[in-house]
Amino acid sequence: MGSGRRHRAIPRSFFLFAIGMAVVPALGARPSPGADARTPAAPRSAPDFSRASLDHREIRLSAYRGKVVLLNFWATWCEPCVAEMPRFAQWQRKYGPRGLRILGVSMDDDEAPVRRAYRKYGLNYPVVMGDEKLGELYGGVLGLPMTFLIDGSGRIRFQHEGATDPDLIEREMRALLPRP
Repeated sequence: MGSGRRHRAIPRSFFLFAIGMAVVPALGARPSPGADARTPAAPRSAPDFSRASLDHREIRLSAYRGKVVLLNFWATWCEPCVAEMPRFAQWQRKYGPRGLRILGVSMDDDEAPVRRAYRKYGLNYPVVMGDEKLGELYGGVLGLPMTFLIDGSGRIRFQHEGATDPDLIEREMRALLPRP
């Protein structure tokens, strides 16, 4: 008959629960830092526009044909925007001789804080004042920062919404620039 021990069967539901506990966290896992988080843009022509820069020069996007353009929509109240601006100024110095042109579009309502930020962060690239109309040309700028990388033929090649790994943007930008 038996040894007097009773074996209890482990309920099947316990096994399903254990498997679920192992699988569910993996489903919600976020990509690790450095994962390729870019948002490739469907190649399309960058809409042309003309605006006065903070120093009252006319800036026309189409005048940058033949150059790689980093077009950045930002605002002074946006912490991720302000955090990336010194890096953009560094890139303008470093990659400008290879054909990079950075263009900032402030979505602030008032020009005064934009001028202060321009001086504070030592920006070395033009900044124009944007508005809803200009944002709509680029599909609606609903969150900031929003960055577009435009190739020398005027086509949007990459688009980034929100805070993005600057190393990723730099790799994409360098891939569009002519070799040194």
